[in-house]
Amino acid sequence: MIPDVSQALSWLKAHPQALKGIRRGIERETLRVTPNGTLALTGHPENFGAALTHHWITTDFAEAMLEFITPVDDNLDHLLAFLRDIHRYVARNLGEERMWPLSMPCFIDADQDIELAQFGSSNIGRMKTLYREGLKNRYGALMQTISGVHYNFSLPLAFWQAWAGVEDVESGKAQISAGYFSLIRNYYRFGWVIPYLFGASPAICSSFLKNRETDLAFECTEQGMCYLPYATSLRLSDLGYTNKSQSNLGINFNDLHSYVAGLKRAIVTPSETFAKLGVKEGDRYLQLNSNVLQIENELYAPIRPKRVTNSDETPSDALLCGGIEYIEVRSLDINPFSPIGVDAVQVRFLDLFLIWCVLVEASEMGSAELLCTRKNWNRVILEGRKPGQSIDIGCDGSHEPLDKVGKALFDDLRRVAEVLDGEVGDRQYQQVCDELVAAFDNPELTFSARVLKAMTEESTGCVGLRLAEQYHEMLIEEPLEILNEAELVKEQEASWQRQRHIEASDTLSFEAFMQQNGGS
Repeated sequence: MIPDVSQALSWLKAHPQALKGIRRGIERETLRVTPNGTLALTGHPENFGAALTHHWITTDFAEAMLEFITPVDDNLDHLLAFLRDIHRYVARNLGEERMWPLSMPCFIDADQDIELAQFGSSNIGRMKTLYREGLKNRYGALMQTISGVHYNFSLPLAFWQAWAGVEDVESGKAQISAGYFSLIRNYYRFGWVIPYLFGASPAICSSFLKNRETDLAFECTEQGMCYLPYATSLRLSDLGYTNKSQSNLGINFNDLHSYVAGLKRAIVTPSETFAKLGVKEGDRYLQLNSNVLQIENELYAPIRPKRVTNSDETPSDALLCGGIEYIEVRSLDINPFSPIGVDAVQVRFLDLFLIWCVLVEASEMGSAELLCTRKNWNRVILEGRKPGQSIDIGCDGSHEPLDKVGKALFDDLRRVAEVLDGEVGDRQYQQVCDELVAAFDNPELTFSARVLKAMTEESTGCVGLRLAEQYHEMLIEEPLEILNEAELVKEQEASWQRQRHIEASDTLSFEAFMQQNGGS
């Protein structure tokens, strides 16, 4: 059913110090909306700083799509307080606009209303906007306005020294990378538990389906809400933030070199579909190039191996040079029950689950097994709360009840929780297990069931607007905890200075810069 990890868990109990110093970071996306719930048409507020260079407040796909980024932190409570401070500052400076508290977008009239994120006149700034132009032309702007939370996670060197016998990061980078790829493979096998518990997008506004083909059997209300009764996360479905054309790339997660080779192959492989769009129309660029991926970041995946890059490195070159530094979990919907889109229960669960994924033996995965894991994810995404739902075990057609597999997983997670709690003398991780495991006996406790109940009573828009206003009032009343006003103003001003410096330092024409950086 789930792998036998008892020996590894016994090892962990004997080496509790190996987990001291877990490092985390959070990126939260949210749309700015008007008082009536439509997408804000205003530009990124200048008083937030320069989106290109601000360390904590930027934009993602669109001018109206805020992204908040925390520094790396080894203290969970400090991390969440920092993220909340960013929200508090933004709430106080939004005027009449509000932060949309759901993953799926508010009412959007048409794609042309969505202004792409702007990053100034520098070559790198223009290229970032052009990349988004390519995403818009390839997949549609509406899909790109779907918001989520990304969780960055790394284990301390002490863990790899005790678990893999490495001496230091440089000499042990191959073993550390192999360990993270084991984590990733197990994440693909068992990560469906994340949308089951925390998926919060079972419904969408009917405007999202306009001019879109789907064979999903939506039920629609008179208020303009369309939903699947047992869905957990439409954001993660083929309707949302995925790209079917990437399913045949042959990218695997068995080792660093084959992963990077697959990624590099995708960014130089021409796509017949994207070539039909054209790269330029007169003097105007339509996309960076017509390859399967314009750049590496276009790869849509529920989890990614990552490393901080130098200014002249691509993500894959950084990985090859230094190995995996951390992993990025990309499967979290916005938590509509938190004013900052994520809460401590979720972070603690992810800690437990990712540690478990490292400890479990992970055989290599071929393309056939990757396809099997995707079927499990899709089943949970579209009908995870369906009575009697099952999970495939392997690719031989055998299956087990989802609730049985989930509870067996939590038996293991509880043992990890005991180790983490034992180091600080409390029961917070074990309490997370107590709270979440109950959702396997009672699916009505899941995020998706709770939010769908509210939406069927009020409609998607009413729930979103009510929560947006409630969280706005809450955040503007709260004092800053970690940051202060002077630090936020200083970063805002410094971000504009950094952008102006980048713009003044350009020596190449944009055409030459494009040729040098993978553009056509």
